[in-house]
Amino acid sequence: MIDRYLNSHLVTLYLVPFVLGSLTVFSFEPFNFTLINFLILPLFFYLIVYIKKKSKGTYRKKPFKKNLFIFGTAFGFGYYLSGIHWITHSLTFDQNFKFLIPLGLLLVPLFLSLFFSVLVVFIGPFLKLNSPSIFLLSSVLAISDFIRGKILTGFPWNIWAYSFSWANEIIQILNKIGLFSLNLIIITIFLIPSVIFFKINKGKKILSIILAPFVLFLLYIYGNYSINLNQKKILSVEEKFNIKVVSPNFNLEYNLSENEIEKRLQKLIRYSDPEKDAKTLFIWPEGVFSGYSYDEILILKNSFSKNFGKNHLILFGINRLDEKKKGFYNSLVILNNNMDIIREYRKQKLVPFGEFLPFENQLNKIGLKKITEGHGSFIQGNKQKNIKLEQLNILPLICYEIIFTEFVQRSEIGTNLIINISEDGWFGNSIGPYQHFAKAIFRSIEQNSFLVRSANKGISAIINNKGEIVKKLNINEAGSIQLEVPLMKNKNKNKNDLIFFTLLFTYIFIFNFYKKNND
Repeated sequence: MIDRYLNSHLVTLYLVPFVLGSLTVFSFEPFNFTLINFLILPLFFYLIVYIKKKSKGTYRKKPFKKNLFIFGTAFGFGYYLSGIHWITHSLTFDQNFKFLIPLGLLLVPLFLSLFFSVLVVFIGPFLKLNSPSIFLLSSVLAISDFIRGKILTGFPWNIWAYSFSWANEIIQILNKIGLFSLNLIIITIFLIPSVIFFKINKGKKILSIILAPFVLFLLYIYGNYSINLNQKKILSVEEKFNIKVVSPNFNLEYNLSENEIEKRLQKLIRYSDPEKDAKTLFIWPEGVFSGYSYDEILILKNSFSKNFGKNHLILFGINRLDEKKKGFYNSLVILNNNMDIIREYRKQKLVPFGEFLPFENQLNKIGLKKITEGHGSFIQGNKQKNIKLEQLNILPLICYEIIFTEFVQRSEIGTNLIINISEDGWFGNSIGPYQHFAKAIFRSIEQNSFLVRSANKGISAIINNKGEIVKKLNINEAGSIQLEVPLMKNKNKNKNDLIFFTLLFTYIFIFNFYKKNND
């Protein structure tokens, strides 16, 4: 029946895969219609096999691999166009960048679509409508996501596992097996309904399809048990630290006067509402003193010392000048009430084009610069250890560093808190801030630590070590949230991707074993 609608070259190779790829956005935040992937991925699988078959008949005058490449590109373009179109909103703040919006909408998704194009060309000739092919397709989709998360500074955004960000119980296994292992399992579960296309009896099809909800049920049982057990552990934690998260909801503006910066500080102080005798760590977002460096905001020293006391620590994001390297770091600093820097973290994962310009010398000649204020690129911070302060052992993450699981993997065993600060104003009222926040839920589970997030114009929250939101400020909501955060030392976490590669090897072995026996 499906074949009747797929005879058109245009429909099969361009229109259908583009629509399928575009629909995947509804499986992620803020929509969370995860069930749609149980339709999309099986159809993706079926169409690859269909194109392979038709290339020997209807499409035989066309190169086989070219057909697969076009199909993979169309699916990938739809996937990324719908999923990350919001990044072009950052180009609307500067008139000089607006001409790049059409290019950003087309070229970025088109480039990223190669991750689908290449895998479809590579595995297309080997796929058949049988169970071992599910293992092969799952493994290749998973390794593609893994490579995307590592290559060219990495961009592990909206991999398939993130479509379960709303289901805390199901993703608790993260702490044991890691993100990419879970992603492989989730892809496999999504592909199980493909059996409806197999030439097997109805009984086997029904039993196979039941396998998907059964695996999810097992993950749910484990996760539910883990979460319930954790409630007792939280109550038994003696070490706690009073933390207040502030979200000022500032407009994204540059070229502010000293008076305007002072007004920003007064608003931050008002939301912080410091109590003199209460030992507190105040967490403000990235970029609260927009366009000003640390040395330039020292004019605010009197206001700091007047409103904050010796029991107070203030954490926020600020540019830090390095005179020797003649450039700025995007830094997270912790200050005392005298504005002395107690601890500092320098951002390691800079946003391409946003915080640094690839091929800067060449592109500067034609008038291009990074999107954020200032002409030169930020300096990349070196790998550094956690921030240790009193009983705090903090894994600091600035902005989109929260999407990289590698920071959790290499963090110290004694880590008892993750702090993420961000400026989500760049993405307006799009789906971007929702997707960004979803990654924080995964990092808290992986690390098995509380996570505190302050995001201007984004979602600010205190998340426990099981990814449960304890307190939250929604998008564009100004205010503060406060909690005596239990400092839970991490004893168990996935420290590398060994489990992922073991699963990957197993999948490929199953496929090869079946193929040899079948041959």
